[in-house]
Amino acid sequence: MPVADYTTYCKMLDRARERRFAYPAINITSLTMANGVLKGLAESGSDGIIQVSTGGAAFASGSSVKDMVLGAISLAEHVHRVAERYPIYVALHTDHCQADKLDSFVLPLVAETERRRAAGLPNLFSSHMFDGSALPLQENLDIAVPLLERFRKSDLILEIETGVVGGEEDGVKAGASAKLYTTPEDTLEAARRLNAVTGSRYLLAATFGNVHGVYKPGHVTLKPSILKECQDAVVRMYGIGSRFDFVFHGGSGSSAAEISEAISYGVVKMNLDTDTQYAFTRAVADHIFRNYAGVLKVDGEVGRKADYDPRAYLTMAEASLAERVKQAVKDLGGSGSTIFSSSGEYHS
Repeated sequence: MPVADYTTYCKMLDRARERRFAYPAINITSLTMANGVLKGLAESGSDGIIQVSTGGAAFASGSSVKDMVLGAISLAEHVHRVAERYPIYVALHTDHCQADKLDSFVLPLVAETERRRAAGLPNLFSSHMFDGSALPLQENLDIAVPLLERFRKSDLILEIETGVVGGEEDGVKAGASAKLYTTPEDTLEAARRLNAVTGSRYLLAATFGNVHGVYKPGHVTLKPSILKECQDAVVRMYGIGSRFDFVFHGGSGSSAAEISEAISYGVVKMNLDTDTQYAFTRAVADHIFRNYAGVLKVDGEVGRKADYDPRAYLTMAEASLAERVKQAVKDLGGSGSTIFSSSGEYHS
């Protein structure tokens, strides 16, 4: 069961919280990227999270089809099969899905999981994100609460976002007036509404200046202390058992100190997309520049098949991505933290 079921996923999150580390959540768009993430996690001895965005899922279905649901299912089914060969657990997650795409992305995937469960099969995905951050908070939660109620019935974890992550991802750009800093009042209201769904579990992407993409120093002002303020507020109001499991979005390019501070305040999941995209593409570019004459037909020649065979440079891309994943695991303090055991029992 290397793709984590609900119980295993909850144990993973509990372990991260207790031992103060976070899981890298890596966006993928292809089978090769999925393989690179699994390789990096396994070589780090760390469990982790593989996730698919709406744009990544559409890409995975092919440029002529562009079917988000089909692409997400295809990638998930590949991970279910291949992950069985690795001595770690991995959770499957769908990334940012705004309200206008719920009916065309997340809900069909939830329905697919419901069909699978009715047939005695494991969940397709472990968790899904609803990104209602562009909506007024009450409207955001009015959608999130019924989702969480439905998710609870199928052992799915919900991720929501309060505040807005800056920058641009999958063609969605935050506005100039976006609320980049979540307030304790926002998170208290989220806790009040979501904690009423007993027997459920959710993750909270509270924003503290996060920005998608990578920017030069000085262009992004992170305030991880906001997370502490939100945790302190919810503990005062609802008790220690209501502490949030936070998600760090827009983490590419963050300093080690910022990451460590955010984890100390309850971050258990950190999304990585920009940095891992670069690591993947950098290896391909390096191969092409080094083997230009072999990759391209130059001056009437035919090139070298060993150079332009996609397996040559995609193998390098997979390895480069794996190395970046290993660095992420190290930065997040999760090296050697897997709860997987070949005996089928959890490591303590």
